[in-house]
Amino acid sequence: MAILRLALQSLLNRRFTALLTVLSIALSVALLLGVERVRNEARASFANTLSGTDLIVGARSGPVQLMLYAVFRIGNATNNISWQSYQDIAAMPRVAWTVPLALGDSHRGFPVLGTSTAYFDHYRYGRDKPLALAKGERFADLYDAVLGAEVAAALGYRLGDAIIVAHGASDVSFARHEDKPFRVVGILERTGTPVDRTVHISLEAIEAIHLGWEGGAPMPGRRIDAEQARAMDLTPKTITAMLVGLDSRVATFALQRRINEYPREPLLAVLPGVALTELWSVIGLAENALLAVSAFVVLVGLIGMLTALLIGLEGRRRELAILRSLGARPAQVLGLIIGEALLLTVLGMLVGMGLLVALLTFGQPLIEARLGLQLGFGLPKPREWLLLGAVLVTGLAVGLIPGWRAYRMSLSSGLSLRL
Repeated sequence: MAILRLALQSLLNRRFTALLTVLSIALSVALLLGVERVRNEARASFANTLSGTDLIVGARSGPVQLMLYAVFRIGNATNNISWQSYQDIAAMPRVAWTVPLALGDSHRGFPVLGTSTAYFDHYRYGRDKPLALAKGERFADLYDAVLGAEVAAALGYRLGDAIIVAHGASDVSFARHEDKPFRVVGILERTGTPVDRTVHISLEAIEAIHLGWEGGAPMPGRRIDAEQARAMDLTPKTITAMLVGLDSRVATFALQRRINEYPREPLLAVLPGVALTELWSVIGLAENALLAVSAFVVLVGLIGMLTALLIGLEGRRRELAILRSLGARPAQVLGLIIGEALLLTVLGMLVGMGLLVALLTFGQPLIEARLGLQLGFGLPKPREWLLLGAVLVTGLAVGLIPGWRAYRMSLSSGLSLRL
């Protein structure tokens, strides 16, 4: 303790340099812990994009591709599912509910999803959280639309506004269904999932806007206006995918095998949790790269401390020599320098943790609104403690270098130092 008190007094005598060193370490530690917390929350948010669904069914392709287009609205399906197949699966034993999904259209860069009201009843995210409306109501009329929170915020839509759906992903003039405008009747609360970026309409509406279209373009002489479409049979012919919920999880694998062997057409049924894990293994490589960059930033901060200690050591040769002449042993001089490194590292870690807490406290509303991430600012998690321990050990190791140089300094070299 006497060595630490002496080290503290020594740092107070060089408070400006020490303050800059502590700030450098603090910023790097705050970045390291911030990246780790964002990484964990992003992984949890990714895994919780869909919950409460036992199977996702689509045309036979691969589990990752199926998850990408059915859940994340990225890419396109290799094929569609016939409506008859959908009804057959919905009628299978142990199936409690199904949600049809029809994709392929867009609105100003946001995907349009055709579905049924069962979507609002059974879609779950996070820890079994249901979808909730921030404003308005579900679609009821043929040309009603319910917007995700990000769609409404980005495009400035309010209840009652008219929107035009475009055929395919390109919102160009010749591909717009301008003869059948939709009315915004509801805006969902923010979920932090792809639901926020989705325009929701009914399956019947998907059929209605494509009446008279062939091969992605309207056919000449076959124009059917919005009111004429209401009187026509709008039963879907195909859908893109479907969500399936069972009355017993025990039956999941048996039903999955039965769907994968479905004789009418080639289908694929995947377990969302397994597919999400596989998908994260593909796209989650960046998290490790980001964590590595943060670790190098911490290392740079500690090297800055090493530089400050080494430069200061040259100016403290007489001070150390006087300590030796007063009876301080070389090991005590070594302990003094290591104690300074320890104090700088610990103070930097504490200040860094304080900076992170302050950032999360004041920035959480913006982070949640923009990214849908809920970053807690409680005590560090086990992995964060390991990172802090690694920073502390590295700081001590860095302190050994100037400490060893001080240890090797002889009494005569310090006292003979020129002024």
